[in-house]
Amino acid sequence: GSPAALYLATAGVGEITLADDDVVELSNLQRQILHTTASVGRPKAESGRDMLAAFNPQTRVHARVERLQGQALSDAVAQADLVLDCTDNFTTRHAINRACVQHRKPLVSGAAIRFDGQVSVYDLRDPDAPCYHCLFPEADDVEEANCATMGVFAPVVGIIGSMQAAEALKLLSGVGESLSGRLLWLDVRTMQWRSVNVQRDPECAVCGARGH
Repeated sequence: GSPAALYLATAGVGEITLADDDVVELSNLQRQILHTTASVGRPKAESGRDMLAAFNPQTRVHARVERLQGQALSDAVAQADLVLDCTDNFTTRHAINRACVQHRKPLVSGAAIRFDGQVSVYDLRDPDAPCYHCLFPEADDVEEANCATMGVFAPVVGIIGSMQAAEALKLLSGVGESLSGRLLWLDVRTMQWRSVNVQRDPECAVCGARGH
């Protein structure tokens, strides 16, 4: 989320909400570029808010030092123009997706692990567009993998975060075509991108007939 937030603020986005219940650790600094060694021990949301203010004091940044879930997550999504999912676990990603589907808010989703990254847009304002669950169905037997346990090549985070910011700015300004209906997958070891077309699942438990 750090590169994405930085580019959004410096581009002049008027209002940004950062939600994170974690604190800055030294091991975060190789990829979470909103923070410095002086930030270690501080809540990430507050440290990020202060850094964004230093770059662009005109952007209003709200720091929510909490794990948004349930009604709080639903309310936050309802108030947003769009949502960037920069989390690192499937449980949270699916919760964010459900809230975005409920409120018909575009979701810019990015993920990075080891040497791989992916980015897509799920925009249910288009009735033919898929949601996150269409591509990654929720399952109890999915093994979680995150940066803390699996590691990540730091530049991958920067690449994916920058692309999330680009997609968000395109959606906010109405410029070009979004990645809705496509998933971009990067293998940084070969620096090759793959583009996968994603179809909406009419039987999706979240956005399809089964979800209503």
